[in-house]
Amino acid sequence: MSQSIKAWISAARPRTLPLAAASISMGGFLAAFDGMFNWTVFFLTLLTTFLLQIMSNLANDYGDYQHGADHAGRVGPVRMVQSGSISVERMRGAIIVVGITTLLTGTWLLVSSVGVNSASFYIMLTLGLVSMAAAVNYTAGNKPYGYRGWGDLAVVVFFGLIAVSGTYFLLTSRFRWDILLPAFSCGLFATAVLNVNNIRDINSDVKAGKLSIPVRIGRKMAIKYHWVLLIAGLACSIIYVWLHYTSAWQWMFLLMLPMLCLNGRAVTKKSGQELDPYLKQMAITTLLYVLTFGIGMLVAGC
Repeated sequence: MSQSIKAWISAARPRTLPLAAASISMGGFLAAFDGMFNWTVFFLTLLTTFLLQIMSNLANDYGDYQHGADHAGRVGPVRMVQSGSISVERMRGAIIVVGITTLLTGTWLLVSSVGVNSASFYIMLTLGLVSMAAAVNYTAGNKPYGYRGWGDLAVVVFFGLIAVSGTYFLLTSRFRWDILLPAFSCGLFATAVLNVNNIRDINSDVKAGKLSIPVRIGRKMAIKYHWVLLIAGLACSIIYVWLHYTSAWQWMFLLMLPMLCLNGRAVTKKSGQELDPYLKQMAITTLLYVLTFGIGMLVAGC
């Protein structure tokens, strides 16, 4: 494999995709439990979300270089623009290309699910455009909200509430308030991944003026915050199952409790580069959590 291809794969950050898959899968499981599922719509939703996540990762690589967060003293993995592996111009062009592709697949998704001649089409299209803008402006642009500590809220909203309830709506053409509970679980666990990243980078972010939550509240409080994210995410799922309880199979997701505890202990005990593997571990844990939650729910409904 050429160095150029390796650089683009690294910039795309495939290890973040399990989080996108988790949110979409949760919405899919909830729809399937209600007896409404369409593989074409699900696949297009997953594809569009993957593209959106990749666009966000490319924009993050570009934006952190633009604003000085990626510098020689940074602890995390080497970023492609900062290292010179990908030029600023090529990265900017890639963001535009992936953005256009995302818009095309997203439009195809909406035509396949809700149709063009409906208010739902324009509502979902607006949400999609807002999601794209949020993905780019997290660290890129003149006023990146990620540098002011709003990244955590954005992750809860876009990886949780919008991704899960949006997928459910595209598959069922309806909305249920109670699905916000498992949606919050996904959003809070995705925020935990971000928090691991921000705790790892706390010293370099201070130098770059990036006011992440750990920078604002300090490492000790950020560790406590991390445990709150994990416990609150678990609690939301427990409440949802309690409201819809029919079988012990619905508690299958509790098998992931040791993996959540492992992540929490790592954040408590480790720092700097030692935390890097636990971003991937938390992302995979979130996906496995959703799979056990969904499978348990479907088995209980059989």
